[in-house]
Order: sequence, then C-alpha cells, then structure tokens
Amino acid sequence: MASTSVSRIVPASPDKVWSLIGGFDALPDWLPYIPESTALEGGRVRRLKNPEGEVIIERLVDFNEAERHYSYAILQAPFPVDGYVSTLRVHAIPGEENAAEVQWSGRFNPHGATENEVVDLFAGIYRDGLDALHKTLTS
Repeated sequence: MASTSVSRIVPASPDKVWSLIGGFDALPDWLPYIPESTALEGGRVRRLKNPEGEVIIERLVDFNEAERHYSYAILQAPFPVDGYVSTLRVHAIPGEENAAEVQWSGRFNPHGATENEVVDLFAGIYRDGLDALHKTLTS
C-alpha cells in the first residue's frame, strides 16, 4: 500500500478553517477541481464532478467534529488506484490563534500505474487543494 501526505499552514483560526472544509459536501466551497458535489445517503456519500465532468463517488468513513478531521474512501473515480482512504485534518498551532495547519493524507493501492506515479498524483492533488484553500482564506 502506498501513501502520501501534504500539510500547509493557512491564515485562519482552526475553527474558521474547519467551518469551511469540515462539511463532507463542502469541497466546491474551496476546491476549484471539484465544482459540483451532491450529498447522497443522508450525507454519508458524496457524488463529485471535476471540471471535465468525470464522476468521483466517495463515502465518509470517519468524522470527528471535536478533533476537526474526517476520512473518506473512494468508491468510484478516474484514478489508477483501489483501496483509497484519505483524511483531511485541521490542527491548532500553539500560540497562533489566527493560523492553522491543514493536513491531507491518503493511502491506496496502485492499479494500472506505478507507486511513484500515484503518490505523485495524489501529492499534487493535495498540494493544489491546500494552495486553493489558502487562496480562499486570503481573498
């Protein structure tokens, strides 16, 4: 199983960051790669579309409001992996009430691609996503 993780310091309190990204159906609010999200099964599943119209279906597998993190599994996607589980987490930074660290990590099995290719793919998605989050919080 392969894995990758990307972290970014963003200029907002952990509570403000979590209020933006903590909703499982909130990706279109901060992630340009996902302009459309539809909640299914009482909010436990999200049906996403990327700008090319490709569908990604993900299931919420863990959610912790108090600790500000959730994990999800991909059920369907145009990515060369299976067994994908990812976590999005917001950390407080001691002594910094108007900053937070956001960590996006995932583990997955390459399927039809090399481990390096899929690690690079998801590291890039996570990095671009956290850059977009930073931009959203500063605009």
